[in-house]
Amino acid sequence: MELSDDKSIEAAVIFNKYAHEYQGKFMDVSLYKGTLKTFCNFINKENAKVLDVACGPGNVTKYLLREKPNLIVLGIDLATNMISLARCNNPNATFKVMDCRSISSLTEKFDAVVSAFCLPYLSKEETHKLVNDISALLSDQGVCYISTMENDYNKSGYETGSKGDQIYMHYYEKDYLINVLTSCNFKIEEVSRIVSTMSNGKEVTDLIIISRKKNGL
Repeated sequence: MELSDDKSIEAAVIFNKYAHEYQGKFMDVSLYKGTLKTFCNFINKENAKVLDVACGPGNVTKYLLREKPNLIVLGIDLATNMISLARCNNPNATFKVMDCRSISSLTEKFDAVVSAFCLPYLSKEETHKLVNDISALLSDQGVCYISTMENDYNKSGYETGSKGDQIYMHYYEKDYLINVLTSCNFKIEEVSRIVSTMSNGKEVTDLIIISRKKNGL
């Protein structure tokens, strides 16, 4: 595979190629059930609007709607095949093809935002912008769920998947992300870690941070 300068586009091409395989492996989010349930419990508003950033096949959206059927969910992803699957898996939600780096173009406000494993495909600069954009889109006291793979950022680089394709993985550390979130007017509510295994057999630590936007900012 010829590697481009835009690592997010590279990732979208691969996810588009293997959308059905990804769905088969990750549609079941039971590993993250505890943290997602906590996130749902923080959403107190009836008919709350939720943005699912880099929604993939709609696996997280499906869990959220099972827990809270009255949620109004908009899911976005750069991979068109993922969006097609998400629509099939969640006929009561809305999905559109969109780069997570462009969410500032959205004009509506949300009560909650979930970004499950989007950060591994974003640089530090892109991650900071994403968190800032999420803050701008959230109503006061809006809830944010972010999950990523935890490790030294300097260990970021190209990794080879089980199918032989190379994809650039960015790693993040808790303190860095907490600093980014607090600088973007979030109050940290809960931090969790879960050990999981990637498709290439590599064991990783997943970091989940749930935060809430402060009032009037």
